[in-house]
Amino acid sequence: MTNLLTLPLAPVRMTIALAEQIRRQAESEYYDPARIRLQLEQVEALREAGAIDPDEAVAFEDELLARLLAANERQRWEA
Repeated sequence: MTNLLTLPLAPVRMTIALAEQIRRQAESEYYDPARIRLQLEQVEALREAGAIDPDEAVAFEDELLARLLAANERQRWEA
């Protein structure tokens, strides 16, 4: 009986499960230390090439370093 009553909610549950999986994947990529280090290298290369000014580079680096610290903290919590 319960299955019949909750059957109309199945698409909603599937949508929620899919959204949760997408969120986990996005967070995994956002907090990936290797990806963050690569982005730091890219910022440094842009600065050396003169493509961005030093103030912009510092702002990008600050953001990336904050993400790297958060990634390390997340890994500690997960362990």
